[in-house]
Amino acid sequence: MTSSDMNYLTIALPKGKLFEPAAKLLAALGYTAEGLSENSRKLVIANEARKVKFIITKTADLPTYVEYGAADIGIIGKDVLVEEEKDVYELLDLKFGLCRMVVAVPEVLRQEKLSDYAQLRVATKYPHTAARFFHDAGIQLEIVKLNGSIELAPIVGLAEIIVDLVETGRTLKENNLAEVARIQQSTARFIANRVSFKMKFDRISRLTEELRALVESEVGK
Repeated sequence: MTSSDMNYLTIALPKGKLFEPAAKLLAALGYTAEGLSENSRKLVIANEARKVKFIITKTADLPTYVEYGAADIGIIGKDVLVEEEKDVYELLDLKFGLCRMVVAVPEVLRQEKLSDYAQLRVATKYPHTAARFFHDAGIQLEIVKLNGSIELAPIVGLAEIIVDLVETGRTLKENNLAEVARIQQSTARFIANRVSFKMKFDRISRLTEELRALVESEVGK
């Protein structure tokens, strides 16, 4: 970390559904920059007055940027933290972006017990999380990693089971899929690089407490 880096707080924000609420939450505390947008062509967006820099990353990459110190802090879903298993500090549950990770199957394949699905194939964006869940349940399955629409896998015969993140469950119903188990709940989390947390402790701890107060006030409404 150079002396120049020490003057700035670099914040990583994820592309996708969490970007807008994360940016709004930080902006409410004065942490924003001109031109800060999910679709910005700039790789680094700075607010020189506040000594803040923003980088916008793919969701799955964000914990890596924070772990290796390319960003001091970031906001990311708990689902990604669990899947990526990066060595970062999880400082605060920001309470937005609520969703759940579930196991789902076509209605016609629904069974009474989870163990009845042994030896089948699972499609998911979260292979490590899925593998841990089924291993802990004592069930052996084949796991296929996908990056696109997971609900398509059972329709075209790629897999009989999916593990995916859902908000309302509407997409599952529209594709005749039934939720048969819940793996975990997920919300947005505020994370920090371990070295940055020590070297920039005052700034990061102050922002953490400001975020905590703002989140609690929003929840209390």
